[in-house]
Amino acid sequence: MRIALNQISSTADPAENLATVRTQVAEAARQGARIVHFPEATQCRFGVPLAPVAEPLDGPWATAVREIADEHNVVVVAGMFTPGINGRVSNTTLVTGAGLHLGYNKIHLFDAFGFRESDTVTPGDKPVTFDVDGITFGLATCYDVRFPELFRALADTAPVILLGASWGAGPGKAGQWDLLTRARALDATSWVLACGQADPDTDHGSAPTGIGRSAVIDPLGTVREQLDGPPGTILSDVDVPLVDEARAMLPVLANRRL
Repeated sequence: MRIALNQISSTADPAENLATVRTQVAEAARQGARIVHFPEATQCRFGVPLAPVAEPLDGPWATAVREIADEHNVVVVAGMFTPGINGRVSNTTLVTGAGLHLGYNKIHLFDAFGFRESDTVTPGDKPVTFDVDGITFGLATCYDVRFPELFRALADTAPVILLGASWGAGPGKAGQWDLLTRARALDATSWVLACGQADPDTDHGSAPTGIGRSAVIDPLGTVREQLDGPPGTILSDVDVPLVDEARAMLPVLANRRL
């Protein structure tokens, strides 16, 4: 299956970001992509108040993305914010198109490195998968990558895991991203397609607004393709049957005891 990873740099304007989605989806579809994957916080970057931009999945922003997906006969996966509890928002991955319209709410919130996502975001409470053309896909978001148990749970049904991120910059953080994404592919013996926010030109303080380094990682932890910091696109033909071969060779899921 051909999947496009669109490494963008979101702004604080959802309308501007929607225009970027529209342009990128059209180009990815022209090149034969079936799934068009955008990063966490595609709707609006971090570092600004999120409650004013949060909308339900049937709101205008997500509905417009669904219309774009349907126009081009693709499935779009993109990060947005939906209303949460007690004035907070949910950090939601929207999946829409081809009869799908659903969301995954990020389970593990980024309360680390001096940032407290839980001050403004309500955590999700369950893993989410979806099917496209007979293939099951799992979803994860940014800080989730530090929790192997989520990836193992997704791997029970999903040979491909789509990870969206807006990774925080800092000493050692790029190396941690590279290590963690490869480790989670090995933990799950699944493909991990990690789509991150590009490294922005502007300093947004302590907000995690991206370092780039989107990557396609195979079930044995090999990086097949990777971007640097600037905006860019990876168009990858994912060999789903390779998962069965990897799991026969390295049966960590079958051998686990806990």
